[in-house]
Amino acid sequence: MLERYKTVRGAGEKEIVIKKSRFIGHVKPVESEEEAVGFIEEIKKRHWNATHNCSAYMIGERDEIQKQSDDGEPSGTAGKPILEVIRNQGLKNVAIVVTRYFGGIMLGAGGLIRAYTDGAVAAIEAGEAITRVLHREVFVELDYTWLGKVENELRNRGIRTGETAFADKVTLLCLPEDGEAEAFRDWMTDMTQGQAVMREGNKVYFIEGE
Repeated sequence: MLERYKTVRGAGEKEIVIKKSRFIGHVKPVESEEEAVGFIEEIKKRHWNATHNCSAYMIGERDEIQKQSDDGEPSGTAGKPILEVIRNQGLKNVAIVVTRYFGGIMLGAGGLIRAYTDGAVAAIEAGEAITRVLHREVFVELDYTWLGKVENELRNRGIRTGETAFADKVTLLCLPEDGEAEAFRDWMTDMTQGQAVMREGNKVYFIEGE
C-alpha cells in the first residue's frame, strides 16, 4: 500500500462552454477497472444524445492500468489530453469523462486538445483533489495514571486518535502515519517508562490535513 497518494475526494461535475460547444467534465475516484468502465457507461447513458463522451482513467499503485478513448473525435485530441491531465496532476485511481455537445463551430485539432484538457481540469476541480495518507492503528493500553500525560503529548505531536476504551485499564486508539509507526511505539515506550502495552491493528487511509 502506498504511504500517500493524490486522488479526488468524490464524484464531481462541471460544465464549460468553448465556442458554443458545451464540455461537461465528470470525475470519480475508482478502485478497479471494472468500476471505471461502469462509471463511463453511466455517463454515456445519461448523456446518450451528446456528440461525444471521451474518457480516460488511471488505476493502480504504479499506474498499471491506463486507458483512454476519443469516442469519435480525431485520434489523440480527446482521450490522450484527458489522460495527460490525470498524469500531470499526479492523481491515482481516477476516471474522467468529458462530454461534448457540439455547438456548430469547428475547433480544429489544437482547439480540441485544449478544450478536453480544460474539461478534465474542470472535472478535477469539481471532484476536489486530495492527498490520502496511510496510517496504522496502534492500540495503547495504560494505567489511568498515565492518561492525562499521554493525551497531552499526543495532542502536542498532532497524532491522530480514535475512540478510547475504559475498563480496568484505559486503551487509546492511536493512528500515527504508517511510516512512523515504529518510531511512535518507541516514543510511547520511553514516555511511559515501558508500562504501555501496545498492539497493532489495521492500516487505514486518512485525508491529509483533516
